[in-house]
Amino acid sequence: MESNRAIQYFTEIGLKDRIRVFDHSSATVALAAEALGCEERQIAKTLAFFAPDPILVVTSGDARIDNAKYRHTFGCKAKMIPFEEVEDEVGYPAGGVCPFCAKEGVKVYLDGSLRQLPVWFPACGARNNAIELSLEELEYYARPDGWVDVTKEQANENK
Repeated sequence: MESNRAIQYFTEIGLKDRIRVFDHSSATVALAAEALGCEERQIAKTLAFFAPDPILVVTSGDARIDNAKYRHTFGCKAKMIPFEEVEDEVGYPAGGVCPFCAKEGVKVYLDGSLRQLPVWFPACGARNNAIELSLEELEYYARPDGWVDVTKEQANENK
């Protein structure tokens, strides 16, 4: 197994103590929220799409992609990367995809649904971990290519 670039990165910058590793899977929003003892909306969910090249979109755990907004923003239909191709395309396995240190050329976007809370729990490159970050830290360490609005309004009502 390839070493986890996200964990290496956070170790090098002194934030390894913020990474939480679980004995069981945290590969879905529900499992991650249960493992962390938080609400599902506090999970920073990283979705992998072809647009047409691989991109990552980070949303609130309770957010759903709005197909019309996605098409307007990226100029194509929302097409998720198939489960078995995710790791090859973005550098992390499905269920552990995170916006940190993805493969070269993979663009990262943060969705406005993240503006509703000050603290987030994104995965950290594996199916059984997460890291706690403020919104400002998430933006800083993810180094996004930009902010987008591609989720349905219910998740964005507190933007």
